Amino acid sequence: MPMKDRIPIHIHYDLVNASTPPVSKSKPLARMLPSQSNLEKVIAEAHSNYYDCVCIPITTDEWRKRWSRLCLTNPESSPTSVQHKSPEELLKQQQDAELWRASDAFSLSEVNITKLEEAENVIGLVSDWLELDSPDEWVRLDSELALRQELSYASYLNIASVILPPPRNRQHAVDYARAINGCLNNSGILNPYMHLSVRIPLYDSAVASPSMNMTGSPYINVEPGDRPDSPTEAAFASAHIGGTPKKSYEEDMNASWEMWDVIRTICEYNPRLGMTLDLSVPVQASPGALSRWNSENLKHVFFPSSSFVSNKGGYPVLPKATQAFIRDIIKHRPSFILSGTADGLHKTGGESAYHQYLRYLERSSPSVIALDNELSVENFASGYWDYLQAPLQPLMDNLQMTTYEVFERDPVKYQKYEQAIYLALCDRPADSRTVLCVAGAGRGPLVSRCLKAITRSSRKAIIYVVEKNPSAFVTLQEKCNSEWGPEVELLFGDMRSIPVPEKADILISELLGSFGDNELSPECLDGAMRFLKDNGISIPSSYTAHLSPMSSSKLYHEANAMGSKNAETPYVVIFRAVNQLSVAPQECWEFEHPRKDATLDSNGLPYTNSHNTRSAHLTFQIPHAGELHGLAGYFEACLYGDVGLSIHPLRKDRISPNMLSWFPIFFPFKEPLYLPAGAELDVAIWRLTDKKKVWYEWFAESYLRIPKTLNPHSHNTNASPENMSALLPSPLADAPMTGWHASTPESELPGHSGLTGEVRTKIGQTALHNPGGRGSWIGL
Repeated sequence: MPMKDRIPIHIHYDLVNASTPPVSKSKPLARMLPSQSNLEKVIAEAHSNYYDCVCIPITTDEWRKRWSRLCLTNPESSPTSVQHKSPEELLKQQQDAELWRASDAFSLSEVNITKLEEAENVIGLVSDWLELDSPDEWVRLDSELALRQELSYASYLNIASVILPPPRNRQHAVDYARAINGCLNNSGILNPYMHLSVRIPLYDSAVASPSMNMTGSPYINVEPGDRPDSPTEAAFASAHIGGTPKKSYEEDMNASWEMWDVIRTICEYNPRLGMTLDLSVPVQASPGALSRWNSENLKHVFFPSSSFVSNKGGYPVLPKATQAFIRDIIKHRPSFILSGTADGLHKTGGESAYHQYLRYLERSSPSVIALDNELSVENFASGYWDYLQAPLQPLMDNLQMTTYEVFERDPVKYQKYEQAIYLALCDRPADSRTVLCVAGAGRGPLVSRCLKAITRSSRKAIIYVVEKNPSAFVTLQEKCNSEWGPEVELLFGDMRSIPVPEKADILISELLGSFGDNELSPECLDGAMRFLKDNGISIPSSYTAHLSPMSSSKLYHEANAMGSKNAETPYVVIFRAVNQLSVAPQECWEFEHPRKDATLDSNGLPYTNSHNTRSAHLTFQIPHAGELHGLAGYFEACLYGDVGLSIHPLRKDRISPNMLSWFPIFFPFKEPLYLPAGAELDVAIWRLTDKKKVWYEWFAESYLRIPKTLNPHSHNTNASPENMSALLPSPLADAPMTGWHASTPESELPGHSGLTGEVRTKIGQTALHNPGGRGSWIGL
């Protein structure tokens, strides 16, 4: 792998003054240095050890001590200190605190970085002791002021990336998020090039544990200097006293993910806000629960040396579940941050063993291996991951030569077409003459494959080639003269109206879109069926559209950043930073060719396009909580017999592996819809048409199953409002059922389990998207 394409690996140091004892009473996870003047030497040493950057605190312990003297002497937050201070002393401290709140600057001894040369090679760490989510309002506000002061100094130094302390109090996560959002939107604090990253522990039972202490924070009654090195480890330990977890690992992860969900939602999916995933605790959840992090803006992954275990040789390695998780998320290209590599926790290999091991995981990652394969989708799509592209308008627009060039780079598609044509020819009598018609030939790759199939099958055949693009027709003429010969006859015009010399036995087209029908293959082939014999066949013979709910912070932000109209536009996207919220896509509808149900006029054309309208109502089970940002669309096509094409995520590797021509389609939602674990999602989608265009509309509703005795619509008089409010799993569970669900018998509701003790209760819905094609449509 080229050096420039490698995952960046950084080293974390904790800088303290020589005269200052270690911050933690336990063994520190970070290397302690004699003084801040050594920073440039530290950076040079890190580079010599193949680290890309050094990750260090912006401030020293002197800043923490001054802030504590100023801000932790209020009666509500520190009653013991008040007993030893006179009223005059308290008044003086309050005045000093107010002066600091009004305006203040760091002293030289309070900062670790002072030079621009140092800042260029540094990722800054905001003070870990700041409690932006403290239950004490004064502590929260003073922590926010301290945060702004640190970020303003980092901005002055032009530090490009800063990591924020982890949130610790679920009940005050909104306060944490509001403080961060205020900084992101204040140009006086952050320069426009600075990115923030919130350190999020993979597991954190303490943040959601109601019984840990009255504050909900593991540090609220502890002096900052006595805090453990890893907030994650402290929180995890406090929630697993005596080795008996209070909650399952997946519940711990749910609490941690929900904290991040609150933060990035309040910050309006700001692209300058990412996350640093803290792996201080080994990965132990299911792949489904872990997959949620795939859809987030993952900037860094933090590895303290305690994350590693020793193998038989004493070298540091990650547990198997963590290995699998890291190999998977490497495709998102986060940087890795190592800490405590000099502490000697593993007897063999020294400091470099950690770095070398992460490089090994990178080389063995499936995404990296696929990237090195020139025929893989990963290699072909490099640079286009999660990039929104407008679908083609094949009837309205004539494609450029470069577009044709990209399509023709896919060998798999044309191999499949050739095989389908060959099988169709072989099924005809050996002495017969076969008429083939290629409808929408482009630059002619299907024509070349037809000729190969004719040669392989030893059949006599003629090929009529229809193309409406006048520029592409020039290329066809050149190929006809130089490559194809007399078996090929070119016809210029629209397949829906052009006459042909004779009817065809086999009609061949490549008009499929990412959703099967979204590039108007049904409408085009309606016209082309005029020149197909009664017993003729179409290649493809049928195709189906499939849909699944998905989450992607990046795609949601990009679709909505372009305006409300663009948020109602389907996009072609090759997915990477996404999370599929359901187990598998579901089929929406199917088109078959030749059609038998359309009423035709004297010219063999349908009177209207109403026979090409479709609708689907699907119900998806949501096993893990997540945000619904859109719908992922796929297609499968049967070319002939058992030869097909597929971009269905669960079947594509079996039907047409490494096919490059089609990316999935993305139907965005203008507003996220939160789906709790165990929810059911009803999705409705329509393919609609009038005389001039075709368009899609889509809509979603979310439901929870609750015991019938808790259902507000039941007639159980023993269920009191107080009991219901304590037991209902959703604050919206008392929302009345509306629409067709309200009048449908319980046993006939979509996804009904047949259990008489449960009822589906609506908890949310989206808007109807793209009504009447107001945001997007495909012209006829």
